Amino acid sequence: MTDLLRIGILGDFNPEFRSHHATNDSIQHAAQKLQLKVESDWLPTPSLLEPGAPAILDSFDGLFASAGSPYKSFDGMLKGIEFARVHDRPFLGTCGGFQYTLIECARNVLGVRDATTAEEDPNAKNIVIYPVACAVPNRHPNAPKLSGTLAQIRLRPGSYLAALYGKEMIEEEFFCNYEVNPEFEWMAMEAGFPVVARGSKEECRAIESPAHLFFIATLFQPQLSSSQDNPHPLIVAFLQHAADFHRKRLDDSILT
Repeated sequence: MTDLLRIGILGDFNPEFRSHHATNDSIQHAAQKLQLKVESDWLPTPSLLEPGAPAILDSFDGLFASAGSPYKSFDGMLKGIEFARVHDRPFLGTCGGFQYTLIECARNVLGVRDATTAEEDPNAKNIVIYPVACAVPNRHPNAPKLSGTLAQIRLRPGSYLAALYGKEMIEEEFFCNYEVNPEFEWMAMEAGFPVVARGSKEECRAIESPAHLFFIATLFQPQLSSSQDNPHPLIVAFLQHAADFHRKRLDDSILT
């Protein structure tokens, strides 16, 4: 092992997606702040179903579930998230990554095998992720489908997420086409991932796991507001935990 920190990005990179470039850039912003050498690699969702996928996932110090749903492989994305959860790998999921984190927990922790998104199967019985009830505020009629907006979000006092921000009211950018169906919000808490952020109408905006080293998923996209001069605190924290994991793994390999 070396001092190079490796981050695996779960998702299908699309050069036309602003959020994908922002994901790459935000990781480097945080790396510069922490004075770390970081390499990030995109892991196409179909590849996560291949026999060698677990070994590849294990080679990374942290896993980032990207935006960009629908993914090329619904099951592949779930497999990548499941690996991070089961193996307690530092994990951050945003936008679609957040949505699929909830689906993975519903299916593999609670046993609701048909839990899904309306985007994947609009006729399913257990639609955990469904279309938002209202359009994105201030969206132009001719704007692309994935047009984002800035929105105020209230963080739960005492949560790790609130501690990272150092305040309880934040403003972040997100794409408001799909969100958590409130009828199934109980699944997050039941699976051990309490809701730690809510929108202006109490919509679920983020979850975290107190039982993992670092496991946070947000509907909003912190990478979009990161900059070289002002790295996003959530991504900085993610990289710091990945670095801690890397050092522990390096120490363990030396001892053995």
